[in-house]
Amino acid sequence: MQSDSANSKADRLSDLSKIQFDVTQNGATECAYKNEFWDHMGVGIYVDVVSGEPLFASIHKYDSGSGWPSFYRALKDENLVEFTDQSLDMIRTEVRSRGANSHLGHVFPDGPEPTGLRYCINSAALRFVPVEELESQGYGIFSELFARDDQATKSKS
Repeated sequence: MQSDSANSKADRLSDLSKIQFDVTQNGATECAYKNEFWDHMGVGIYVDVVSGEPLFASIHKYDSGSGWPSFYRALKDENLVEFTDQSLDMIRTEVRSRGANSHLGHVFPDGPEPTGLRYCINSAALRFVPVEELESQGYGIFSELFARDDQATKSKS
């Protein structure tokens, strides 16, 4: 789908920053409010920083007040895998990417409608692809999602 896929996983992992590696490969958590995308307002999609799998869309992003990027739904459910996480004396649901098995964050049942879910995701696990670059980066199939959103916004004006 994207040019990154031509590289081996080992090559892609060697390109990650320390925090990206720690989060995606070791299950670390980056600091709240001190991460790239917690207040990012760009229009586009968020993909796995390791594999490039499409994970979330900006139209499903909201400010949860947590200090991490939060989404009320996944872009493609089949690209996520959930596991029970009992670390830190809590029971949570960990979210990982299916293809790369990257640790992304956690999902909680306290999000807004229509899903009631809050995907609380580490910025370090994500790469943002702006809507104007979707086609050139191999994600053109998702352009329609934003065209519909733009039309809905115009019709409300």
